[in-house]
Parts: sequence; structure tokens; C-alpha cells
Amino acid sequence: MTDAASKPNILFITSDQQRGDCYGFRGRNVYTPHLDMLASEGTSLETVVTPCVVCQPARASILTGLLPRTHGVHDNGIDLDPEIGEKGFAASLSAAGYHTAKIGKAHFATYHVFEDHDTVESIPGSARVPEGWRGPYMGFDHAELVHIGHNWWLPEKPPHGLAYEEWYYGDGRGEQKNKLLWESHKDHNGAPQVWTSKLPVAWHNSTWIADRAIDFLKQDHDKPFCMWVSFPDPHHPFDCPEPWASLHKPEDVDLPEHRTRDFEGRPWWHQAAVETKIEGKGAEIRTSYSRFPEVSDEHLREIIANTYGQLSLIDHSVGRIIAELEAQGLAENTYIVYTADHGDWLGDHGLVLKGPMPFEGLLNVRAIVKGPDVPVGKVSHEPLSTLDLGATFMDWADADSLMEIHGRSMRDVISGDGTREGALSEWELLPGRVGVGLSLRTVRSKTAKLTVDLKSGAGEMYDLENDPDELTNVFDDPEYAALKSDLTLILMTRPDDMRPNQTPVGMA
Repeated sequence: MTDAASKPNILFITSDQQRGDCYGFRGRNVYTPHLDMLASEGTSLETVVTPCVVCQPARASILTGLLPRTHGVHDNGIDLDPEIGEKGFAASLSAAGYHTAKIGKAHFATYHVFEDHDTVESIPGSARVPEGWRGPYMGFDHAELVHIGHNWWLPEKPPHGLAYEEWYYGDGRGEQKNKLLWESHKDHNGAPQVWTSKLPVAWHNSTWIADRAIDFLKQDHDKPFCMWVSFPDPHHPFDCPEPWASLHKPEDVDLPEHRTRDFEGRPWWHQAAVETKIEGKGAEIRTSYSRFPEVSDEHLREIIANTYGQLSLIDHSVGRIIAELEAQGLAENTYIVYTADHGDWLGDHGLVLKGPMPFEGLLNVRAIVKGPDVPVGKVSHEPLSTLDLGATFMDWADADSLMEIHGRSMRDVISGDGTREGALSEWELLPGRVGVGLSLRTVRSKTAKLTVDLKSGAGEMYDLENDPDELTNVFDDPEYAALKSDLTLILMTRPDDMRPNQTPVGMA
């Protein structure tokens, strides 16, 4: 065996918009047996902050190891500069002799663009991608991508779309599938964006992604590999197919204890972000799709039950992938990491989906890690970030980064007794998102959290040790002045390498 072939493999799996607590082993009433087993055989990281609480910035940070204002994707609708993306962890591992692959959702560039666009992931640009294209893309040697993956929109019909859409329509049944995709097996009592899709699970993108990952594992690997498997669910709309949609009964799901909108004592933007009229390009879709009404308990139960079904289908798919990893004799020399790009409020404080209120369900995605030197059964609460993942992968692979990054390897925390002061998150919101522009900076320590809007100076701070439900904003409480000072100092450690604000090319 060559030195390169003896290096560890890396299997990195993400979901989209999964709360860090939505696992059976973390106490929610959701069926996730494979992920629960993965956690029992490895280490559970209980404080892992997303660098931004929306998709494109968060994913760009995972790839590049940079905070959003530095890689430039500081809001949805902004494309990652390929000159930066092609120096991320994938390219760094490729340069170190790894075979790198991206399977599923990428979202490093904007889908719904305002004008004609040439990027692979834009709807117009995808039509210019050659049939059968499988990468390279953003430093990955191999790319089999789901173009959008959220079924508020039908899969783009070729020549638009990417690998999944090419497969989806390839048997000539695309229109039949589309009809089933938007039909519901049962009534959900009017719950917004909820239906039980009649699309057979064999045609679902979660199934296709698992199939493609399994095919990759079956290849003859003369190099170590790093494969990022990226599921588009449980992101809204909540359209789980059968039989997974019926696995969790609405009356049995666990509702958040505090599920009423509570703007009193919060910074001004909490109320403004859900009430201000959204104007400009994309305003209608932002209002109807991205902004969620306050929902009744009956509707929230439907949303959560459907979300749990989506998660159980992902869990099943993860189990299939790990079973193939073991069947190929690769498991003992492979690091497995499971996490999400960001979370979902899922009813906390009367909110659903995501926005500029970084409550824990949205900010703290947590993670599971298993591998050669990863302790079994360890639970860590050190404040980490998903932008640390690339640095960790490079540490495991003994690879050098192709550029200077903010991320720091988690290996000393995972496999040793390393500590961290705090993890940073940021979001430079343009007004088209929620109707107001914000410059948010967040720091999460082991026991507290501070968020400041740099434009207005307003902020919020929570003593998570004594107030885990984030009910009392102590930002202006003189008794917490010392804590506020300590967190502000961590916030100020952000490197002075921010790029100018970028102009969005579309919505997301």
C-alpha cells in the first residue's frame, strides 16, 4: 500500500436546515437510529456554530474555512468567487493526493438569478453545462449535483438542471413524476408548505444522493478519498414522501415549550424582520416562501412531523452509505462527520424557518464525529464552528491549505482536551431579505451568546447556562456588564480582512 493510500478517508455528510437537537439520541421524539448509533460509536460535539444562519454563506464558509465577510458571500444571492472556492479544503486535499467528490446539493452559487448568468448552478447557466458533466467544481475532482432540491420548484427540465435532473427526466417519466411531486397523499389541515408527496421514494433526491454516494464507494480507490454528501432536506417545503411521512404522528411530536412570538425585550430587528414589507426583486417569493406566518399548535405539529419524516429518510440513507463503507472494508480508516449548514427555529418563540434572530435552534448545528482516533462516547461542549471542518479534514489528511483561513482544526478538542473561548457567526443582510438591512455579528461561548447589529448598535445577549431557552435579553443589564465585555473582546478577534459588500445576482 502506498503512503497516499494509507491516509485516512473522509466521509462528510450534511443535511440542510436541520436543528442540532433533532436527533433521537439528543432527546427529540424523532426516529434516527443510524445517526444515534454513529454518535454512540464516536464523539458528539454539542456546540458547533454555523458561520451564518442561511445557506449560501454557511456553505461557502464550510468549503473555504473563511467567515462570510471575507469570502464575500455575506448573504444569499451572492456567488462564491471561484478563485477563493477553488482554494478551499477540497482543492487542498486534492493537491495532497486525495480523490475529492461532492454529491448532492452544493449551493456555492445562486440558482434564481435576476439576469442571464453563466455559473454552473444558476438556472440559465445549467443549460450550458454539457450533458453528462460530473465536475470538476469548486476544487472537487468529481461532482454529481442536485440542482436545487427544494420542491417548492419542480426539478429543472433538461437542458437545464444538473446530474439529478438529468437522471430524473432520463426515463421519460419526468412529467408523471412532477404531477406526483406536488400531490399530497393526505390532508394536513391547511398547515403552510406541508404535504405528503406522492412521489415514490425511489425517485426522491435523498435516495438518489445515497445511491450516488454508494456508487462512489464501490469504485477502486487507489487514492484516499474525501466525499461531501449533501442532502437538501429537511429544508422547507415540508414534502416528505411515504412511507416516511407517516412515521411520526403529529399528536406525538414534541413541541417547543416557548412557542409564542415575544418581541418585548428583544432588539428592534426581531419585530421588523417579520413585519416590514419586503420590496424589490424577488419580493413576492421572499414574502410567500421565506417568511412564515405565526402558526397554531395544530399546524406546528404537522410541520414537525413532516420534518421528522424527512430526517428519518436521510437517516436511512446515511445508514445505507455507512453499510457500503463497511462492506468495502473502508470503515476502520475513515473519518465520518455529520452536521448541517444551519438550523431551523421550528416553532421556537413562535418562529419557523430562519432569519436574523440567531436563537440556538438556528445557530448551533452540533455535529457527530467517528474515526480512527476519535473517542467513543465522548461529549464535548467546547464552542466550535463548521468553518473549522476544512482545517480538521486537512489535519487528518496531513494536507496544507492552499490559502490562509480562519478555521482551526478541531482535532485537539475531538481527540484531546483542547478548549475554545468562542465561535463567531456573521450576516450582512441586504434589505431584500427581510425588508431591513442589518450588519449582524454573533459570538457563542460555552455558556453565553452575544449578537450586535453594527449599524444600529442594538444587540441581545443570553446567559445560556441559566437561561437556555433565551427568554431574557441581558444586553443592557448592568449585572452582566463583565460578561458583555468578555464576549465583545472575543467578537473583536475577528480578523481585519473583510471584503466590500457584494451585489446580489439573485435571491438564492
